Amino acid sequence: MFLKELEIKQYRNYSYQNLFFTKPITLFLGQNAQGKTNLMESIYVLAMTKSHRSTKNKEWIAWEEQYSWIKGQIERKRGPLRLEIQLTEKGKKAKINGLEQKKLSDYIGALNIVMFAPEDLSIVKGSPQQRRRFLDMELGQISPMYLHHLAQYQKVTSQRNQWLKESTKNKGFADLLEILNLQMAELAIRLTVKRLEFLVKMEKWAGEIHQNITQGREHLTIKYQPSFQIDPNASFDDLTEAYLVQLAKLKEREISRGTSLLGPHRDDFHFYINQNNVQQFGSQGQQRTAALSLKLAEIQLIYEEVGEYPILLLDDVLSELDASRQTHLLDAIKDKVQTFVTATGVEGLKHQTIEEASVFRIHAGEATQEK
Repeated sequence: MFLKELEIKQYRNYSYQNLFFTKPITLFLGQNAQGKTNLMESIYVLAMTKSHRSTKNKEWIAWEEQYSWIKGQIERKRGPLRLEIQLTEKGKKAKINGLEQKKLSDYIGALNIVMFAPEDLSIVKGSPQQRRRFLDMELGQISPMYLHHLAQYQKVTSQRNQWLKESTKNKGFADLLEILNLQMAELAIRLTVKRLEFLVKMEKWAGEIHQNITQGREHLTIKYQPSFQIDPNASFDDLTEAYLVQLAKLKEREISRGTSLLGPHRDDFHFYINQNNVQQFGSQGQQRTAALSLKLAEIQLIYEEVGEYPILLLDDVLSELDASRQTHLLDAIKDKVQTFVTATGVEGLKHQTIEEASVFRIHAGEATQEK
């Protein structure tokens, strides 16, 4: 897939900008705080309907303005697509070819994207919440049904938590808890199975990539740690029943704490290099290589699932990688993946791909293409 045109209005520090892209690699160059990352974020929001760095709509809208929008012209194998995201403080609307999508889950996946930024190291060494967010965002791109089940699960869990917090008032409504438990169990099993399948595929790709980067010296594995253990050979009904049994055992503890203690919202996964936990024992170089392997594996997995390579966003990340990792990354994407790169300059970025790139200079919320 290929992003041919990006149009933004009243987005962050941009009043209006209309950019056209023709080359596989595009560089956004400029000093810090000029708007490079804002452009990258707008592409990300166009694809995902949410930001990788902010959760509040009003932060995307230019100062003292009431709305913002992002439009993109996408070329895919099945034909061109016109995407649009309209943003106000009250919410967002998403359109495909001018038709508003009733659910954002119907929109996400029209444009597949992989972003790699310095903060993505947090996937390796950060909190379980950050890793769960990574799972949900990436799975949502390739499985609209996963997004649907996730939204339902979050709603049911919220209702269940409310019941647990007010359990002293709810003694006459014990049957409601049974209903919520069954709904939660069925959704939790679907999400957990999907996450497990996803991480098995990610481990396959990331392990091969990591071995290539380290010239066979290191073996990368990914271990899923769900709060409820899944037997891959068990039936859906058996797994649901086992989940309900576990919920029954936890009932008093959950009432005491007023929250749900079992389910995908408490899952985690970890990276291991030569059987050592990278988060605890890995060097910074190993953590960066694991994160790079994961991102390159994402690209391959999306290609495997949808039949097209996603668009890659490299936000100020090349300067964080040494020469060998830069080379491996750029070799891996050359002639296959449309890529956008932000940097303060091209000094130290030695690769034919960079030399052939289209360049936009960014200054004070304006992008000017070099000829």
